[in-house]
Amino acid sequence: MEGKNNIRELRATIPANVKLIAVSKTQPPERVLEVYRFGQRCFGENKVQELVPKYQALPKDIEWHMIGHLQTNKVKYIAPFVSLIHSVDSLKLLQEINKQAQRYGRVIPVLLQIHIASEETKFGLSQTEVEEILKNPVIDNLNHVKISGLMGMATLTDDAAKIREEFKGLRLLSEKLKRFTVPGRIEMHELSMGMSHDYVIAIEEGSTMVRIGSAIFGERKP
Repeated sequence: MEGKNNIRELRATIPANVKLIAVSKTQPPERVLEVYRFGQRCFGENKVQELVPKYQALPKDIEWHMIGHLQTNKVKYIAPFVSLIHSVDSLKLLQEINKQAQRYGRVIPVLLQIHIASEETKFGLSQTEVEEILKNPVIDNLNHVKISGLMGMATLTDDAAKIREEFKGLRLLSEKLKRFTVPGRIEMHELSMGMSHDYVIAIEEGSTMVRIGSAIFGERKP
């Protein structure tokens, strides 16, 4: 099975301290189950409307990560089970996640998404915006979210030096934010950066989580 061979090769290149998130967007549950049967337990989805049915259909020991842009009105659908939300890009979204997590008696770990790419179409906070969020006194009352680090997507380019510069910038921002005086629920220990085409550079620059889809499942059909 292609996915099985691909994931075996990937694991050989990924250090044990880096989490492999298999990005299963557009893949049917049967394909996800094939990769699951080879021992993969962490999967990432870009859309709530794909994530919820897969959660319902697949084994409950899967750790589901929401890695795509998340609208506030969709949080309630994933709040009961999501393991980590990578794509928090506003204080409003953070507050909604806290509200929905409280409904289910949970503390939901999240990452703040930082805009590091040159493409304007990518989502994310600027360095100034993320600092403003962390300094906002509202954060003190968000008892049902845990900010665990940062996420970023590099520019889609063949220029390895540019990709490295963007990932390095995210790591340096993370190190800077670690020095902030913030509530104990904020820990800048996770760096979610790196996809199929650039994960090697991301790991070299300090990534703790890589989000890999096509290198496991093959190229998606248009």
